[in-house]
Amino acid sequence: MSTPTLEYPFDSVPEAGETREVAPGVSWIRMPLPFALDHINLWLIEDGEGVAIVDTGYALDATRDAWETILARLGKPVTQIIVTHCHPDHLGLARWLSDKTGAGVVMSQGEYLGGYALWHQLTGYDVTSMVAHFRHHGLDDDRAAALEGRGNAYARGVPSLPATYQRLIDGDTLSIGGQQWQIIVGYGHAPEHVSLYCEAIGVLISGDMLLPRISTNVSVFAATPHDDPLGRFLDSISAFKQLPDTSLVLPSHGRPFRGIALRVDQLVQHHDDRCAELLAACTDPRSAEEILATLFPRELDTHQVMFAMGEAIAHLNHLEHKGELVGRVGDDGVVRFVKSI
Repeated sequence: MSTPTLEYPFDSVPEAGETREVAPGVSWIRMPLPFALDHINLWLIEDGEGVAIVDTGYALDATRDAWETILARLGKPVTQIIVTHCHPDHLGLARWLSDKTGAGVVMSQGEYLGGYALWHQLTGYDVTSMVAHFRHHGLDDDRAAALEGRGNAYARGVPSLPATYQRLIDGDTLSIGGQQWQIIVGYGHAPEHVSLYCEAIGVLISGDMLLPRISTNVSVFAATPHDDPLGRFLDSISAFKQLPDTSLVLPSHGRPFRGIALRVDQLVQHHDDRCAELLAACTDPRSAEEILATLFPRELDTHQVMFAMGEAIAHLNHLEHKGELVGRVGDDGVVRFVKSI
């Protein structure tokens, strides 16, 4: 019996500055990122005599140049700029595009305020709080210093923020080009991540909530050290299984695909496997830093260490919320987790 696989209807990806139609009235754009994850997918939706933009890209000259080319080729007004969430590759050029086109920004309140918290380095969302949080979970001095040395990396990807926005709430409907797009808010990856589903054309713009080849990062912030974002993420993606499995999923990274139920099941199994590995590793007390190699058995750069520590803590917290691990703070001030008796 063959193993079920996702269906990828497009064999190639758009070049920089190119738009490619993937569904009636919906086009795919691919922009560069300055990380190991080297691209982001953005989307255009025909909106009457204009076009709506979904996500904006990281603030790079190459991204601005690509947008200049695309907007000139379109030759039509931008009606709205929809942002799925506040991470720099999604929100980065929203203010720039809004100023350039006159279009308003549309996003959830959690993402708007989350962006402001990160940009202004509010307590619990600033570099100092993040490094202290990671040190509490065992991060060594060299890695902590490297993270501190990066400064406010968020503001480099998001040089300015929208002054105003139109708020989206779970269950809202956006009318774009005569089609109705349902707003689906998900949790765990970002405060109030927005995905958009159009039943009429069978398309889900999933943002970072449902990616075809990697699992999106799920991290614990210093402001909410005992949070269970992984539990909320798993609940959120499981809700996507209510959508038709024939829906075309437009993810923020990787190629468009079909097979929502299969991908959700794969991601749930992936995190179940990680949790099982951690339970096996925590027969003796272990900190998040001590189990990094279990979750990420490869060399990590400073950017990746930030995500890896957040994700390791998320998995340990999740297991503690389930009653399978217990976290205790040692005499050295480091919290370590051990299997509950």
